[in-house]
Amino acid sequence: MKFVVISDTHGQHAGLKLPKGDVLMHAGDISSRGKRDEVLDFLNWFKELPHKYKIFIAGNHDFLFEDLPEEEIKAMIPDNVIYLCDSGVSIENIKIWGSPVTPWFFDWAFNRQRGTEIAKHWNLIPNDTDILITHGPVFDKLDRTIHGERVGCIDLLKKVEHLRPKIFICGHIHEAYGTQEQNGIKYINASVLDERYRLKNQPLVFEM
Repeated sequence: MKFVVISDTHGQHAGLKLPKGDVLMHAGDISSRGKRDEVLDFLNWFKELPHKYKIFIAGNHDFLFEDLPEEEIKAMIPDNVIYLCDSGVSIENIKIWGSPVTPWFFDWAFNRQRGTEIAKHWNLIPNDTDILITHGPVFDKLDRTIHGERVGCIDLLKKVEHLRPKIFICGHIHEAYGTQEQNGIKYINASVLDERYRLKNQPLVFEM
C-alpha cells in the first residue's frame, strides 16, 4: 500500500502536485487562521482527490476544530474523508492513530502544557499502533527550528520509543522537513511550506 504524506499547507493546497497513492495523509495546519471558509475550501479540495483513503488531523492553526462542538465537526467532514482527533482508524489491517496536540506555544489551537497535561493525550495511543500521526514532532527528531532550537515533545518521544510504531508522521516545524530512521521507526516531517510559508517541499511517500 502506497502512502502520500503532506503537512502544513496553510491554505496553499491547490498549488500541490500530489503523487498517486492509496492513502493520502495530512498532518495538520490545513489553514492559516482556522476560519470556516479556509477549512471548507481545504475539505472541498481534499474530498475530490483520487486517493482511495484520505486522512487528516488538525494543527495549531486550525482553531475551528477546537472551537466547534464534535457534532458540528462530524457534519462538516465529507463522507470519503477521515478526520482523526485523539482517535484511530484501521485501514486494510494497518492501524493509524492521529492527534492534533502540540506543546504550549503562544496559546494556539490544541496547545497543552508539557508534562502531565500533554501526557494524557499520548496515553490514549493504543499499543498496537502501526502509524502515528501528530501535528508536532517528538523531541530531537525533525524538530530543530531555524534558530537551532529543539522544540519537539519529550513526553511524546518517550511514548513513541515505548510503542515503537512503524511510522511516525508530523509537521509543524516547517524547516525540519524530511525523514529519519532510528531503532526501526521511520520518522517523517511532511511540512510542504518552508519557514517563510513558501510552497517548497515535495509530498513524501512510503509503502507498507
